[in-house]
Amino acid sequence: MKKNFLNAYNGSNVLITGHTGFKGSWLTIWLKYLGANVTGISLDPYTNPSHFSASNIRDEINDLRADIRNKDELKRILLDVKPDFVFHLAAQALVSNAYEFPIDTWQTNLIGTLNLIDALRYIDKKCAAVFVTSDKCYQNLEWVWGYRENDILGGVDPYSASKAATEIAIRSHIKSFFSSSDNSIRIGSARAGNVIGGGDWSQNRIVPDCIRAWTNEEVVLLRNPSSTRPWQHVLEPLSGYLVQAIALSERSELHGESFNFGPSNDNNNSVLDLVNEISIHWDKVKWEIATNKNNVYESGLLKLNCDKALHELNWQSVLDFESTVSMTIDWYKSYYKDPKITATLSKNQIIGYTEKANIKGLSWAQ
Repeated sequence: MKKNFLNAYNGSNVLITGHTGFKGSWLTIWLKYLGANVTGISLDPYTNPSHFSASNIRDEINDLRADIRNKDELKRILLDVKPDFVFHLAAQALVSNAYEFPIDTWQTNLIGTLNLIDALRYIDKKCAAVFVTSDKCYQNLEWVWGYRENDILGGVDPYSASKAATEIAIRSHIKSFFSSSDNSIRIGSARAGNVIGGGDWSQNRIVPDCIRAWTNEEVVLLRNPSSTRPWQHVLEPLSGYLVQAIALSERSELHGESFNFGPSNDNNNSVLDLVNEISIHWDKVKWEIATNKNNVYESGLLKLNCDKALHELNWQSVLDFESTVSMTIDWYKSYYKDPKITATLSKNQIIGYTEKANIKGLSWAQ
């Protein structure tokens, strides 16, 4: 890979769906820092506060409100923007909400994705698109080793099943409509593990739950303290998406390929491990183990194997578990001291993360 790999975004037209969400807003800030012309398609931020609103990034981009379930509007926006790169992050992303609103979850995650990939058929220029799904797209057999990209897809709960179906739909559309030798649209999917980081205020996620409770000196209830997840800082998978999109644009053999982006094995820790680590950085913490369990399914063990990303993209995670948690809590502590510094705070964390990747010898960061 060439030196200054991410400079490919400088001056490019980039379309992001879900840019007002947690991951989408971080990706928007990163791409603006890299010099991209960013258009965002999303609904309003679904939390208050939100990372998107606090960062004031809307003033630096083409900020559009649109529902990805509206295929005609989506097609019109794509034809107008003429993107060089597309990052599809818009989704109903909460397992708990999927139980309450299963049809909406399926419509957004599956039909919304199909609307976008179908609209790409009408783009008459070179374009690389990364469709972000989830590590929960795999049929989870509670294996102690990580899932690879060619492992079987599946899902017990509505959210996981919608993501598995989305992966199948993406693959079908690529084979059916984007397989000709003169095809100028290149598409890949990305599957990431559980992300944490500053600016997440979603409901029923362990870090935001802790932050909300402890800022008010309340007790956090842990539903599944022994459940193990591939915790990673939000910048880890985002760096993967950025690298994958450029590689897609340059290497035709990556068209149609999927990539896992997750932490190294030592970052697979339990919910209780995570809470204990957070408590090192936060005063007056209180938690209890919930005795009244709900009846919804949640996997107990989930791991990803990211060897393919290492060998094909020279991508690997940068932060260890302790640094991941420390960086996350540092963001929240700084935010609550002065919310007005959000944009600078997030940009500085992106710069610091890139420097760590450079030190680690990852070519995309050099």
